[in-house]
Amino acid sequence: MSEWWTYGPSDFLLFSPRTYYRLFELYNREIWPAQVASLGVGLAMLALLRRRGIQPGRVVAAMLAGCWLWVAWVFHFQRYATINWAATYFALAFAVEALLLISTGIVRGRLTFRPGPDAAQRTGLGVVAFAIGVMPLIAPLAGRSWVQAEVFGVAPDPTAIATLGVLLAAERPLWGLLAIPLLWCALSGATLWTMGSPEALTQLLVSLLVLLFAVRKTASLRKERAP
Repeated sequence: MSEWWTYGPSDFLLFSPRTYYRLFELYNREIWPAQVASLGVGLAMLALLRRRGIQPGRVVAAMLAGCWLWVAWVFHFQRYATINWAATYFALAFAVEALLLISTGIVRGRLTFRPGPDAAQRTGLGVVAFAIGVMPLIAPLAGRSWVQAEVFGVAPDPTAIATLGVLLAAERPLWGLLAIPLLWCALSGATLWTMGSPEALTQLLVSLLVLLFAVRKTASLRKERAP
């Protein structure tokens, strides 16, 4: 048996990069044309982010909750779990995020937007647009098949990143909703990094950008409320 210090991070992966991306290929073929519908949901969500009031926030929360539930059950539990035993716990975490979106965004109406010159809001809109329009292009740009593309609403990474963008664009950061998407991006980014995937750095940088802007926005709001 090799000494423990001779092992690298890749030695602890339960699957190869080829197996991982082959999973997405089979998944995308099986659920087609759900990707078209999910992209439509994403574009409608982008439009709603520019509207004021509680009602747009409730609709956006409902859209995101549906996407997180889909990924929890259809991707993590039914498919990813076949190559990674931890995917069952990922499914649970995604389901919890969906419930938090329903509770915070729909029932309590705390997810609201206030369009304006706010840098955090503009950055959030950019992150959502990136998740919806750019992330599906990463697979072919990296030399993989279009069928292996990861699409918002049906794949975990673009869904989590789009959610981070929505929460950053909100009137105030909701840290209870930010926690799980941030943790997922860190975990998924580390997995992609271990596999040598080029999108790992992009994912980690985007989530770090959102975190920094959210901290800054929270501090600014607290300063405004201070006597």
